[in-house]
Amino acid sequence: MNRSWLTGIWVILVALVAFIVTLPVNLQAQLVTGCIVILLIVFLRMFAPEGVPRMVALALGVAMVSRYVYWRTTSTLPPVEELTNFIPALLLYIAEMYSVALMALSLFVVSAPRPPRPAPAIAPGSEPTVDIFVPSYNEDAPLLATTLAAATSMDYPRDRFTVWLLDDGGTDEKCEQHDLAAARAAQERRETLSRLCAELGVNYLTRPRNEFAKAGNLNFGLAHSSGELVVVFDADHAPARSFLRETVGYFNEDPRLFLVQTPHFFINPDPVERSLNTWKRMPSENEMFYGVIQRGLDRWGGAFFCGSAAVLRRDALRETDGFAHSSITEDCETALTLHARGWRSVYVDTPLIAGLQPETFASFIGQRSRWAQGMYQILRFHFPLFRSGLTMAQRICYMSSILFWFFPLSRAIFLISPFCYLFFSLEIFNGSGAEFIAYTAVYLLTNLFIQSYLFGKYRWPWFSELYEYIQTVYLLPALLSVMIDPKKPTFRVTSKGETIDENRISEIGIPFFIIFIIQIAAVFVTFWRIATEPYSADITIVVGTWNLLNLVISGCALGVVSEKAAKRHSQRMTISRRCSLLIDGVEVPAVIDDVSMGGVRVRTELPPEAKARLGMHAVVRLPPPDECISDTLPVLVRNISFDENVLVLGAQFNARTAAHYQLIADLIFADADEWKKFQQGRRKNPGVLKGTVWFVLIAGYQTLRGLAYVTLLERLTRRLAPGLFAGAHGR
Repeated sequence: MNRSWLTGIWVILVALVAFIVTLPVNLQAQLVTGCIVILLIVFLRMFAPEGVPRMVALALGVAMVSRYVYWRTTSTLPPVEELTNFIPALLLYIAEMYSVALMALSLFVVSAPRPPRPAPAIAPGSEPTVDIFVPSYNEDAPLLATTLAAATSMDYPRDRFTVWLLDDGGTDEKCEQHDLAAARAAQERRETLSRLCAELGVNYLTRPRNEFAKAGNLNFGLAHSSGELVVVFDADHAPARSFLRETVGYFNEDPRLFLVQTPHFFINPDPVERSLNTWKRMPSENEMFYGVIQRGLDRWGGAFFCGSAAVLRRDALRETDGFAHSSITEDCETALTLHARGWRSVYVDTPLIAGLQPETFASFIGQRSRWAQGMYQILRFHFPLFRSGLTMAQRICYMSSILFWFFPLSRAIFLISPFCYLFFSLEIFNGSGAEFIAYTAVYLLTNLFIQSYLFGKYRWPWFSELYEYIQTVYLLPALLSVMIDPKKPTFRVTSKGETIDENRISEIGIPFFIIFIIQIAAVFVTFWRIATEPYSADITIVVGTWNLLNLVISGCALGVVSEKAAKRHSQRMTISRRCSLLIDGVEVPAVIDDVSMGGVRVRTELPPEAKARLGMHAVVRLPPPDECISDTLPVLVRNISFDENVLVLGAQFNARTAAHYQLIADLIFADADEWKKFQQGRRKNPGVLKGTVWFVLIAGYQTLRGLAYVTLLERLTRRLAPGLFAGAHGR
């Protein structure tokens, strides 16, 4: 499409927005206009959310939001003289305007996400040298062995890359500490990991002291290596064989490129997905960021470093003396600093690593608290809006990413505001029920339909609100603490590979039950006020409905903090891989159906002589990856079943050597296409209506389940919904 056509489209869209915004302020006209806009957005679902239809949807959304902002600003605030009403009303207004401003920034970012692009080819002999850093702090040896084995097996000339384990768990400081037991554990860790690295052909590196956390560890690695490019993988982020082939070529094309970032794909559900049983049916929470937002940032030259699964240019890092460490989010801070120096970045929208998410709700909250605090530190110390060297688009991109993490402030106000009216009769919102329907309800519905149109394949209705609510309770004090003392937060490693041995209420889950009880009380107060104050029933119904919506989300959160037993670190991924099964000297052909970090499921037809010998121990024989010194992988048979006369063995890995971990890594991480297929299988847009009904049903069941954990009525909740929610409560 040529420039004149684009200009014409923009002129038409601006005229459309101006027409809608400047329509006479009449409730009937407002309601009719709102319904027409919503119907137009629904109509646009017939088209892919890109190009002209995307621009039209954005224009319609901006127009209706602008009308709401004008009405909200000029007609709904109580008089300043009534301080008891004005102060909470002003806080609510500020929270709403923050949400509107954040939406405006986000719509700019995602107005035209960059489409996927093929990786540039790397001419033989022109491969840059690469240092691969795997920073570690307290991860155990088997987890590190799998990641390191995958890193050493990447499809790239072996003499052109070096893998480094940067171990902050075995520093001199830790090995020589006065706590003798802890010192002995650190010494044993250093010895174990040194031996593992030697077997895998990996360089083991530790440092004298744990200074500047992960950034300091990476900078120590920079000082002891010399590759032209640097790759960073978290300890639980194992790469596909194609990782370097899909990323390194960009650096040969652009000498000012400092970063190629790839998405973070996870092979286990987060605590919300596990509790709600949505991991295989619904996109993960991070897919909206990696599937849409990072592509939008890439369009404006603002795609930033996410701490792992990325390649960086050493020459660029030399300009900043390595990775930045004035905040606890060294990744985004490093990218901001280099973007301001004129370096460029690229985002590759292909999952090329598979990692582990936090298993427990407490670890999940700890991770998000660090992100929120680190983003505030970047705002406080660097303030991207006025940072010289950035383009205006980059400034908007960084402000959008940073300001998002202020959601605990607005979310807390949205949670508390209904109580101000229902419990204390504070007039926080001047307006009638009819005005609320004509303006606020239309604004909220428009927002819902716009989000569904733009992001429906990546984020289903109401799940953003759920994720924000469950984080707000603890991120709010974390955010306030860093505002008071920006230098106080310290980097804390997120725990991975944890297990939950039994059903339990999270150790930080009690506040959610307290909030739920208060909201239940507010429901009763709503009915009482409708009965005793009929003259203000319309406003009471509006506020009561608001509280009821919060109650649905809070009830769903009860299921989130009611954690289910989960001993498996990762979910099974479906594959189809020929192999052989060795049982007491007898070798038979077999097929691997699925694989996880812990084991495999194998199908085979055993001859009579092998059936008689079938016991707990067996060996899987696979074609080995390059330079692997063994083709056999010992397993422990945990269960045996039959499927149409075919024997199905559930087996647990029994890895003993580095070569065994190479085979495991090859099974799980060799083919990134499987991860892409899994993601695509979840990316289905249910629409606003179906998505809302589905969320309400889930919330209802999770409310019962959460209460059952408290009242010990778990069996009753199973009987209430045995068919509709089959498997949703599985242990």
